[in-house]
Amino acid sequence: MYSKVETQKLKREFWIAFAEKYPRKWLLYDTKIKDFSFKFYVDNKKAQVLIDIEHRSDEKRIAYFEKLEALKNILEEEFVKDLIFVKEYTLESGKTISRIWVEKLNVGVSNQKYWNEIFDFYNEKMTALEVFYSEYDDFIKDIEIL
Repeated sequence: MYSKVETQKLKREFWIAFAEKYPRKWLLYDTKIKDFSFKFYVDNKKAQVLIDIEHRSDEKRIAYFEKLEALKNILEEEFVKDLIFVKEYTLESGKTISRIWVEKLNVGVSNQKYWNEIFDFYNEKMTALEVFYSEYDDFIKDIEIL
């Protein structure tokens, strides 16, 4: 078990190594949609690439989620398989968001032997999601709230 300081140092080394292997600017928060972002997540059990929709307005959050849900077949057939779609996802803080993600299980940040596997997973899945988003962002952004 690592101390809090050791864990922080290890995670910092992980992200530095990832940036060195794949030195590019990721889309992440720069989607041009408020509270709609792409994220990387890793712990000691899994690595995930996520789309989080955190809009304060439930109507807008759900509208964006449903736009992505309408594109699910295209997304899974042409870009990323095995996506998990959850319209009402509750964060540890108690906040409800909508989340779509793909994950790689049985890998962890604390074991460096998995790092390259995680980095490659991140690069493949996030790149595919970014290409998907660049092709369909106009459709996704065009929501109507009555």
